Amino acid sequence: MNHIELFAGCGGLSLGLDEAGFELVLANELSPMAAETFAYNFFGEDLEELANQNQMPAHTFWLNSKNDSLKPRLRENPFEFPAYGAKGCSDLPEEHWEALNGNLVVGSIIELNRLLDAKSVLVEQLRSAFGRDGGLDLVSGGPPCQSFSMAGKREKNSDKNTLPWEFAKFVKHTQPKIALLENVTGILRPFKDDDGNQFHAWYEVAKVFASIGYVPLCLHVNARQAGVAQNRPRFIMVAVHNEHLATLNGVLDDASLSLFDKPIAFYNRVQSEVVDQSGDLPFGLLDYIDATKPAGLQKFTGTFLHPLVGAEVEVSVQEALDDLKIHIPAQPSAFIQRLNQTFARLGEHPAGLNHDLRNNSPLVQRRFRLYQVLQQVGDRQVTRAVFSILKGEADVLPADIWDTLSDFEYQHENGELYAFASKHEFEQYLLAHPTKKQTQKALIANSPAPAALSIPDDACHYDEHELRVLTVREMARIQSFPDNFVFRSKITTGGQMRKFEVPQYTQVGNAVPPLLGLALGKVIAKLLP
Repeated sequence: MNHIELFAGCGGLSLGLDEAGFELVLANELSPMAAETFAYNFFGEDLEELANQNQMPAHTFWLNSKNDSLKPRLRENPFEFPAYGAKGCSDLPEEHWEALNGNLVVGSIIELNRLLDAKSVLVEQLRSAFGRDGGLDLVSGGPPCQSFSMAGKREKNSDKNTLPWEFAKFVKHTQPKIALLENVTGILRPFKDDDGNQFHAWYEVAKVFASIGYVPLCLHVNARQAGVAQNRPRFIMVAVHNEHLATLNGVLDDASLSLFDKPIAFYNRVQSEVVDQSGDLPFGLLDYIDATKPAGLQKFTGTFLHPLVGAEVEVSVQEALDDLKIHIPAQPSAFIQRLNQTFARLGEHPAGLNHDLRNNSPLVQRRFRLYQVLQQVGDRQVTRAVFSILKGEADVLPADIWDTLSDFEYQHENGELYAFASKHEFEQYLLAHPTKKQTQKALIANSPAPAALSIPDDACHYDEHELRVLTVREMARIQSFPDNFVFRSKITTGGQMRKFEVPQYTQVGNAVPPLLGLALGKVIAKLLP
């Protein structure tokens, strides 16, 4: 099975698809920093070392750059890459497109589409998967989604919202049998324009794919149902080319085929009315199947979609992280042993990579212990009362709140854990640990991690002896990356650099969890007999 990966990032989806039996035809990624991780793990190509030796990579091509050498390219602002055809430094093998076979192109999907507009020979090469048997089976990817995210600004006209349409344009060029689009669950919630009209982004994307010949099966899943130690709801669209779908009669069982009944009716309606993304086809002609609801879950368990909900039990963060603790580490859990065995083909790397501890001051550590207690209590009223003091809005704690918190142990300035003797002492303690943050929380040991987990400040450890933020490796474990997957480039960033740099923590947070990628690969394989 052959696939092209768009918006490849560090390679979480590609890793899962690889394990499911897919072979890479081409990958595309905008960020040089994420590309450094992708190249290291999939090609064994150390871009930093090559740059230090003033050499160029064999498997990583820049569509266009301001720089002719590798070292400055690794820190180049990708939003300032020269356009395709503009003056710059391009690695494109114009006379030998087959050199791209199985490799990575660094650059914008917009410019990549412009390249395909201009180079019909390359289009034909991609459609045939560079001459491989069966041609191109799959184009997959997760377009950047900040504007769809419920944590984002929810801007209908954001430039980032054009990327799913660029994804569709690439699919139209290359004509794979199947297109797979992954996005945040926020895409399912409607925007409102300035006039108060609702705009359903997922529905508009489905219309576009139907208009170019694909039947869109839309899904709402949660990665924890596929064995990931994180509560990570996602939108998935499996768009099957209409001609290929016709070949699946007699291959798929009746229950699986019936999932396409409404998508086919929707496809026919779009085709008959020749509707594109600016059309006025009314909302409500297509549903998405929701695996997080009992009625929808039944449609997953008895069909080819089953791998997406195949986890027998949920995986807790304790199972994912307990052996990485600095103090009294446990033995690797059965989950970690299975995870590393699943992706063993990557090869071995020295233990402890990407597990560098961040520096947290004693004051911050004491605050982390407070967060742990609040998570154990699990009462929003208690949390609000404590934060009203931490944020300087009050200086007295209600008596019933103190009754709830009085039996817990807190870390004191001497580094020891013990309870407070009086309400007044505890109030003075809170006043001495001010913060304006209320988003940071402690993980809950026996539960999956929360969805918002992409930078060090998002969460702290669950263990009272581990009063710290998570390391890159711990974040990666939660996302189901095996220990032999190595993250490259800077560890973190800040300030204005956040607008274009994609350091290790962000690479992990933006990735498709590999176990979810593996489940998706198994689902797509059922559609490629």
